Amino acid sequence: MQEEAVPQGAAERADGAPGEAPPRDCTGACCHGGAKMAVLAYSLGKREINQHFTIKNAKLISIALVVLLLVFHTASRYYGGGDSCEWLLSRGRYLGENVWQPYGCMMHKYKSIEAKTCLAEKRVAFVGDSRIRQLFYSFIKVINPERREDGNKHRDISFEDESSSVNVDFLWHPEANNSMKELLTSWTKEASAKPDVVILGAATWSIKLHSGSSEALQQYRVNLTAIAVHLERLADHGEVYWVLQDPVNEEVLSDNRKMITNQQLELYNEAAVDVLNSSKRNGRSRVKLLAASRQAAMETITLSDDGLHLPESTRNVGAMVLMNSLCNKRLRPIDGSCCQTLPQPNLLQKLSACFFLGSALIFVVLHLLGNNRHRRPVPPDVESLEEKKPATAAVPLGPKAPFQALCRMGIIMGYFYLCDRADVFMKEQKFYTHSTFFIPLIYIFVLGVFYSENSKETKLLNREQTDEWKGWMQLVILIYHISGASAFIPVYMHVRVLVAAYLFQTGYGHFSFFWLKGDFGLYRVCQVLFRLNFLVLVLCVVMDRPYQFYYFVPLVTFWFVVIYGTLAMWPQILQKKANNSGMWHLGVLAKLLGLLMFICFFAYSQGFFESIFSVWPISKLFELNGSIHEWWFRWKLDRFAVIHGMLFAFIYLVLQKRQVLSEGKGDALFSARISNLLLFLSVVSFTTYSIWASSCKTKTECNEMHPYISVVQILAFILIRNIPGYARSIYSSFFAWFGKISLELFICQYHIWLAADTKGILVLIPGNPSLNIMVSTFIFVCVAHEISLITNDLAQVVIPKDSVALLKRMGAMALFSLTVLLLARGSQPTPGA
Repeated sequence: MQEEAVPQGAAERADGAPGEAPPRDCTGACCHGGAKMAVLAYSLGKREINQHFTIKNAKLISIALVVLLLVFHTASRYYGGGDSCEWLLSRGRYLGENVWQPYGCMMHKYKSIEAKTCLAEKRVAFVGDSRIRQLFYSFIKVINPERREDGNKHRDISFEDESSSVNVDFLWHPEANNSMKELLTSWTKEASAKPDVVILGAATWSIKLHSGSSEALQQYRVNLTAIAVHLERLADHGEVYWVLQDPVNEEVLSDNRKMITNQQLELYNEAAVDVLNSSKRNGRSRVKLLAASRQAAMETITLSDDGLHLPESTRNVGAMVLMNSLCNKRLRPIDGSCCQTLPQPNLLQKLSACFFLGSALIFVVLHLLGNNRHRRPVPPDVESLEEKKPATAAVPLGPKAPFQALCRMGIIMGYFYLCDRADVFMKEQKFYTHSTFFIPLIYIFVLGVFYSENSKETKLLNREQTDEWKGWMQLVILIYHISGASAFIPVYMHVRVLVAAYLFQTGYGHFSFFWLKGDFGLYRVCQVLFRLNFLVLVLCVVMDRPYQFYYFVPLVTFWFVVIYGTLAMWPQILQKKANNSGMWHLGVLAKLLGLLMFICFFAYSQGFFESIFSVWPISKLFELNGSIHEWWFRWKLDRFAVIHGMLFAFIYLVLQKRQVLSEGKGDALFSARISNLLLFLSVVSFTTYSIWASSCKTKTECNEMHPYISVVQILAFILIRNIPGYARSIYSSFFAWFGKISLELFICQYHIWLAADTKGILVLIPGNPSLNIMVSTFIFVCVAHEISLITNDLAQVVIPKDSVALLKRMGAMALFSLTVLLLARGSQPTPGA
């Protein structure tokens, strides 16, 4: 099999036209020669890249990278020590101005209801000085955002939430002295008075009252040594945190606080760390050191009003770090990977592991027996008008091929599991800035232009052009997801148009196929359904996610079934039949009108819609977290995109048959006047939409209009891309290459490029975000391409052309699916899902 280069199909351009007149002067000759040299260098450069950097070589490199990264992260955990809890409490950085990113894990932003659930019937005690009091107020504001600071100083403060029986107390003990020791001693002796969580910290008053003397520091160490014994006892039955001292802004401190210097605070912090670490039991201290707020304060202390007390945003970081440390293990939020324990694999995950291991074992046995008859067939494109024709007849797959494909799939699924279900690689949260979205966008479009090629055909929306369209849209969507650009409404709305355009292509491609080919056979339907759903169904089992979680696949699957049902329903109207009588065209329009009425009925009858899709076992396909609201939202948002694509395909194919369009190479699609008018209207519609999207105040407001106006943008793009003859004559092989694996890219990003089920970003290389994105993207693309090949291999085996064999396999698959659904129904959902 010939190796496939990345991107595929780089063709050399002609250096010039034959019969060209010689240049009249030296300048013209030099310019012409320079142009020829530039074209030659351009062609040779692409050829060199394609010759040496093949997809096979890329996959070998990606395998080596994964192995090295696994060794690196495992060794770092084993020899470097520490876990995500320690990272949360000790290290981090700011993303922008207010978003705190702990090292290597994701911090969940807790809401009031979540905090109350976590802390229900618990008692929390804050013990210390005025800076601990600030932390106390930030903590209780998470529980009750309406609570305000009452201005009480140098006294105890109590807070109680009656609905959840949460008690949070602040106890004024500004020094680590006998007073604090007596309080802790009373808690260790009286079980009824013992708090579930204790947060302590003190030093500034010791420095202030004793003018920063070395004797005071020594006494602080002695006192803390006595206190540490009681802290360890409290930690046996609860959570105990010692808050390290935050820095101060020495320049704005009042005169009576000038002795509180950052040098003094550092000495006190070192003393606290030494004492508490020396009180370890079994090699590890049970008292946790909270240093993250100190690190955050280093960047924000200049915003302090008095130089001592932290700004509110920094205090909130400390409170949220505490909340994540206390609650993540219990509530298991999907976007709070810090301090989470690994869930045990469920029954289906264990069975899937056994299945892949068994397939690998059978493959090894067959390989040792010497059964090597295997050649990958050229796969058909289920979305296109025609199938890719192999140069020679493909040899049928041997018995080893499916097991080899399953073995490769099992290895890939192991990588998926390690990335997003095991505590091997790190995760970080997204943070949107305009540069993180638009700069990568510029890079990929420069690459797309670099790989411009001559099209093999110049028809409207030809195969190469639709692959290119899917490719650049998918790349934009990927950048949109990893940059967190959904927070920026104008970008969100433009990406919504891209999703609608995918569904438009679904309607256009399938309608065109059925209209031209008339193939309504079961084999074709099963091929499409298998290719669309194979990866997602495997991920549902391996990653323990519901089918609706990968919302795009249920959406395109549903619409394919609707398109098939609409066109296969009596009377079946094909192009051949319509050519004999124009009345059949009215029949097609009547079918499309019926489909439109069906869509409108469901769109305006939410109750009926939910009652239909809430019936078991259909509900198992469309429920997310026990509700079909997400399915309703996704379906309704782009409900007209598919029928728009079908109608466009019908009109285009009728006009093409009647030879109304000029689709020759270099010819404008319409007459000059009509072409210019349509191009002008298309540009105006683009500009108008962008202005409207920028003026939207909320996503809800924009989403209400989206189903009705997205088609205008889609048609505008099609016209701009196809009316000029020169535009139809070229395409980007770079974008087209990605377009051929666009479905795999969209699904794989959930777990091996993004992380925490798309809530965060996978971190393979910590400390270098740019290099991490490049490496993780490289591996991610190679995996997506390999899954595409595996799907094509298995489709040939699982979906036979013989009707009897196909029906038998469908029966077996139905029985297997029912068994899986019953097992899933009996198991408990994963917490935090």
